[in-house]
Amino acid sequence: MNFMRKSIMIKKRAVLAVICLVLLAGVVSAVAAGGSASDPLISLSYLNGLFTTKMDGLVDTRLDASDQTLLDSAAGKLQGGVSSCASAWTETRLKESDLLTGTTGTNVMLLAGAMKITFSSGAVIDATEGSAVTSGSAMAIRHRYIVAEDTSAAFTVTSKTAVADYQGYYAFTYSDAVDYNAIAAALKQLSLFKGSYTGYGQGYDLEVAPTRIQALIMFIRVLGEEDAALSSTATTPFTDVATGSNSEKYVAYAYGKGYTNGYSKTLFKPDQTITVNQYMEFMLRALGYSSTATSNLSDTLTRALNHSVINVREQAMLQSDPFLRAELVYISYYALDANVAGTGLTLRQTLLSQGVFTSADITAAGALAPSGRLS
Repeated sequence: MNFMRKSIMIKKRAVLAVICLVLLAGVVSAVAAGGSASDPLISLSYLNGLFTTKMDGLVDTRLDASDQTLLDSAAGKLQGGVSSCASAWTETRLKESDLLTGTTGTNVMLLAGAMKITFSSGAVIDATEGSAVTSGSAMAIRHRYIVAEDTSAAFTVTSKTAVADYQGYYAFTYSDAVDYNAIAAALKQLSLFKGSYTGYGQGYDLEVAPTRIQALIMFIRVLGEEDAALSSTATTPFTDVATGSNSEKYVAYAYGKGYTNGYSKTLFKPDQTITVNQYMEFMLRALGYSSTATSNLSDTLTRALNHSVINVREQAMLQSDPFLRAELVYISYYALDANVAGTGLTLRQTLLSQGVFTSADITAAGALAPSGRLS
């Protein structure tokens, strides 16, 4: 039951103190019996070595027994729907206002996004800092929080998406907020989104701002032209795109097709973040409602509204919220419902006819993201 140990640092000191007193009594007795400066009864190497090792072992044994007692007590006092126990660290993706409830011994670590901790009584320990937190506190990224004895705590998502690890007794209460995680999974099912190499959160990275190269790759996928881009031998004038990389293939293909002019004549700035207007302009070009001839992007969201790519509520959300990869997947997924200019077909129907994905993929994607869009 090592997962509770950091939550009870104070208890360990208490146990340590008791054991030290017991051992010290033995030491004092031994010293009183003899020993000299030239031949000390208790050597420094003994105190730093065998003595410390034995004492740590006794402390660990006491703590393990105490941990099990706490867990048994928690199991008998489960409240608020806390009905499951994760014996090992378990990762989950959450959306805004989703609630993770934990009781005595529950560990929670925030990996991405934002969450807050609330509890009416008891204590929650930030084990990384070694201090108690107040109810209503925001969680720090990659800090380990542990619910203390006789405490029930709620960990609530305050960002559009979040990734968290948890261990111990738990329950989830899910909100009806837009599920950007599900939308990302649906896009992945359609081979239009592959995520990154981040080792957590399925690589979705929905909590970070998208870069120009990420937006361009998504744009090319939505066009159904990724295979063509990766097999292209086109060249690029941009000196800041790695030669021989897949990024170079995407950029060179898009430049050759007239999809992008780059940041300047010689720079593409692949790692610079992209704005919502810039990304929406890509979507409008994919749908045939714009081209690289359009240089004024200040009215991009208005043009997207006029062409029914987004609705009024979505326009307001995109104008007010930071543009993250969560919004990128949202725009991309629901752009599939928009009509391609001059065809009478939606973008989804167009990509289906091109073999980018199958009818089975569409059905599976719909099942992954059934909640619908903002309206």
